[in-house]
Amino acid sequence: MAAVTMRLPALLAPLDSSALRGGEKHLVAPGDTITTDTGYMRGHGTYVENDKLIASVAGVVERVNKLVCVRALKARYNGEIGDIVVGRITEVQQKRWKVETNSRLDSVLLLSSINLPGGELRRKSAEDELAMRDYLQEGDLISAEVQSIFSDGAVSLHTRSLKYGKLAQGVLVQVSPSLVKRQKTHFHDLPCGASVILGNNGFIWIYPTPEQKDDEAGGYTANLEPVPLCDREVISRLRNCIMALVTHKMMLFDTSILYCYEASLPHQIKDILKPEVTEEIVLEARQRLLDSEG
Repeated sequence: MAAVTMRLPALLAPLDSSALRGGEKHLVAPGDTITTDTGYMRGHGTYVENDKLIASVAGVVERVNKLVCVRALKARYNGEIGDIVVGRITEVQQKRWKVETNSRLDSVLLLSSINLPGGELRRKSAEDELAMRDYLQEGDLISAEVQSIFSDGAVSLHTRSLKYGKLAQGVLVQVSPSLVKRQKTHFHDLPCGASVILGNNGFIWIYPTPEQKDDEAGGYTANLEPVPLCDREVISRLRNCIMALVTHKMMLFDTSILYCYEASLPHQIKDILKPEVTEEIVLEARQRLLDSEG
């Protein structure tokens, strides 16, 4: 007879709700009255009617001094200056590339906003414009930083640092931008042997941690060497852990991903996305986060 694997239900320990930070969040639906105090200023996701500040989207109310805005729970990416994004080149135009960054409009990467291969700093010439496809072409994935926002809401990017540039040898995971936690750095080398770029636009890039940083190429030479099986397994496990966290609407940052990865080690990679296993490892990761904050 063939062997049959069975999972018996286990009693899960209740979460320690006393360790929740920040108290209860103020969730609103469209049309809900946020406040009747006329001293507040109207921010994104709100409008004023009959001296009442009313929500226009479903989300979390955020207050900064007297400014009140509603952060939508699920929306396209709205760029902010300084954000780290991962995007895909969709079109090569005159002196610029169009980049898909999960926002309402295609983002723009100007030829004048990139480092030339080798990190050379000089004015871009007509020869550089003719060689644009040698740097980046349609389908290439890049990491970049938001430099400015155009009047129509489109995002202008730059890659003037050697840590930005073309991406290769990895896995792209697309999640809701509202689930990516804002931090000082979005480039993380995890101790499990892989690295992640947590794009503020909801695009997450998982790749093997390089043994040495190659600063000579200026970020435009892709490494196409075969990836060892052990690295591919780590990347696959991290990808499934991120999808498990997204399923339970948990914020994504380096610590939550690492805790979920460690909780998933007793299970096979393909089993992580089974609903009962997903719930088990996410609850364990959530409890560890609560314990560390408490």
